[in-house]
Amino acid sequence: WETCWFKVELSIPPAWAGREVHFAWESDGEGMVWRDAQPVQGLTKEGEKTSYILTSSLKETEPHSLTLYVELACNGLFGAGKGSMIAPPDPDRRFTLSKAELVVFNRDVYELLVDLEILLDMAQLLGEEDQRSFQALYTANQMVNVCDVTDPSTFPAARDLAAAIFSQRNGESQHTVHAVGHCHIDSAWLWPYEETIRKCARSWVTVIRLMECNPELTFACSQLRLISVLWQAQQFEWVRSWYPGLYAQIRDFVAKGRFIPVGGTWVEMDGNLPSGESMVRQFLQGQRFFQEQFGRICSEFWLPDTFGYSAQLPQLMRGCGIRRFLTQKLSWNLVNTFPHHTFFWEGIDGSRVLTHFPPGDSYGMHGRVEEMLKTVKNNKDKGRVNHSALLFGFGDGGGGPTQKMLDRMKRMSDTDGLPRVQFSTPDRLFSVLEKESSQLCTWVGELFLELHNGTYTTQAQIKKGNRECERILHDVEVLSTLALAWGGAFQYPARQLRRLWRLLLLNQFHDVLPGSCIQLVVEDALQGYAEIRAAGTRLQEEAVQSLRRELLEPGAGSAGGTLVLNTLPWERTEVVATTGPAGTETLALVTVPSMGYAVVREPLLPPQPVAVRKREDGSIAMENGVIAVCLDTMGHLTSLRLVDSQRESVPDGCYANQFALFDDVPLYWDAWDVMDYHLETRKPVTTLLKPLEITLAGGLRGSASFSLQIGESSTLTQEIILDATCPYLRFLTQVEWKEAHKFLKVEFPLRVRSTNATYEIQFGHLQRPTHWNTSWDWARFEVWAHKWLDLSEHGFGVALLNDCKYGASAHGNVLSLSL
Repeated sequence: WETCWFKVELSIPPAWAGREVHFAWESDGEGMVWRDAQPVQGLTKEGEKTSYILTSSLKETEPHSLTLYVELACNGLFGAGKGSMIAPPDPDRRFTLSKAELVVFNRDVYELLVDLEILLDMAQLLGEEDQRSFQALYTANQMVNVCDVTDPSTFPAARDLAAAIFSQRNGESQHTVHAVGHCHIDSAWLWPYEETIRKCARSWVTVIRLMECNPELTFACSQLRLISVLWQAQQFEWVRSWYPGLYAQIRDFVAKGRFIPVGGTWVEMDGNLPSGESMVRQFLQGQRFFQEQFGRICSEFWLPDTFGYSAQLPQLMRGCGIRRFLTQKLSWNLVNTFPHHTFFWEGIDGSRVLTHFPPGDSYGMHGRVEEMLKTVKNNKDKGRVNHSALLFGFGDGGGGPTQKMLDRMKRMSDTDGLPRVQFSTPDRLFSVLEKESSQLCTWVGELFLELHNGTYTTQAQIKKGNRECERILHDVEVLSTLALAWGGAFQYPARQLRRLWRLLLLNQFHDVLPGSCIQLVVEDALQGYAEIRAAGTRLQEEAVQSLRRELLEPGAGSAGGTLVLNTLPWERTEVVATTGPAGTETLALVTVPSMGYAVVREPLLPPQPVAVRKREDGSIAMENGVIAVCLDTMGHLTSLRLVDSQRESVPDGCYANQFALFDDVPLYWDAWDVMDYHLETRKPVTTLLKPLEITLAGGLRGSASFSLQIGESSTLTQEIILDATCPYLRFLTQVEWKEAHKFLKVEFPLRVRSTNATYEIQFGHLQRPTHWNTSWDWARFEVWAHKWLDLSEHGFGVALLNDCKYGASAHGNVLSLSL
């Protein structure tokens, strides 16, 4: 991930006067041309960016000698994987500079070749039943006959033949393709964050050069500007900090309406795993940045490349001023083909947003005839709407659109036999779709991607860090608000919180939080979580100390008490632990109001203390008057009863808290996928290292612990805890994981029958079937949830809660949590 620098001294021959002169450069590493201390052109072979235009027509007054610098990165467009794109980076990989030349570019030959390419594609792709294919073929043949490659004076006649074909217009009913320049860049993936900053600069300066060369394009007597769409506020902020000259140019193009900031979020986040509050902050920070920097907020949510979309997103979008949504990722579905490309998406509260999937099923098109025809043929809402998007340009550092892409689509702007193509904007596209929306269908609920189900579990430390940091920032805000409300000298830490939130939001990018990134990115993310924990803990302590001064000072009448705070929105009666001066831990039962505090002098006495007893067979029973449980020597939960009803939750002959190991060998996307066939490889964990023993004998808290061996060399230690008055059993689980291509789950078979299980999502919940009646049901063999999943029938149910996991499933009467 290092870069090296080349100093390039150029001297253009005077004989090239009037010619178009390029600096040609080819390397398998990404590059950037610098001129007069400013970036001027990205160079990426995979993105067809292999030259920098020095002059379009060399004039005597222009400098003939100049010095450039080229910064060359030791990575390709998709990183530096060893042997394959998604393999770990190869530290010994070498990158080669294969060409550095001063060349004359023959624009006439280039235009002639683009004409021939379009005609030959029409001849080949329109089919024998279409007379236009034959017209294109015979025109191309005539051009070859007319053109003498040694005589440039013959080129205009050949081009006139092509122009005659391209000028034959479509009928009014022809489908319109809205071509939008696009430059999708993953904020981290097969490269670290630092490389993304350079990728943004290379790509965006390339787009600016392209815009300067294409100030206006004329189609059907209307003046349309080349528009380029950029999103992710975090990437703008990086460029603003690291490349201020380039950022000033971008702001100028935004003001002219030619750079269109879309998206509305801080980063292109994962669409499933961030909490509801995190998603709101993604929109808040993104929209605020766009408003402050560009004087506008986004009306479109642009999230083309993430692994599914929560059913809560429509409500969040509408609450953040967004009523339109674009993605294409569901075209990756492994089982079912999604039935729409343009539709209304309805969330769990009834909020609706107009949604469009580009029918070409890509966000990196090249403007070819084949793509235009696919956009029309593949469109599943033909007849309902007559407009669709085509996103063109190389992403991930490839520099976005190319001149050739633009020149192809110029020729297809209104050519009989092909869809009508116009350079457009997201607003223009969605405005037309809104006018045509009366017959559109509505999709209710989540947009579930039938692929990449493993990303709910991959990189457990990242998942744990995200959940913990979401909780920490929530608690800091609640406690700081309480401290501020009590007055005194406390200052609300707004600036620090914004910085910490932005760091957390960055790590919710759709290849970081899912764990589908290289190890270097994982290390960066874990360092970010450590920073949030440390700073968040300090801010919590400052708020608590301020409250202590106000509430426990002698004049407040509460001296000698213990301040207990509750940051959740309901009253809680729980057992809490306090640590004395000597480091000894003391338990106390306390009640604290919602989002508030209590000054405790005398702890409560439980209505019934926890009773723990060991039976002759080695099993352990625990009861607290609310629930009664029985555990065997392996730590299995053999009985879970609600005392008042005597309702048993665990079926006869079944074990809950059963750990199971599965083979995890996906077809290709190793960090992303777990395939349905992994379910056929289930092996219960049965090797006991340390049998169940009582660790706390009861009173306010009872507990027991045990250890298991998992697979060849991994271990699991678990403490099972029951507190006084508590309606749930806690499992503190620690795993020393050393397995490869294995998948660990814990299962809870229940004496509950329901055709649906309920899963917590952002600010709500969602029901999914517990059966596999249809292919849509079966494709959800592994799903995501937040803090709980629940299986209930009328009057009774059992919920499985967690503090750092997201992958889950419910099939039949078994709830499973993926560890």
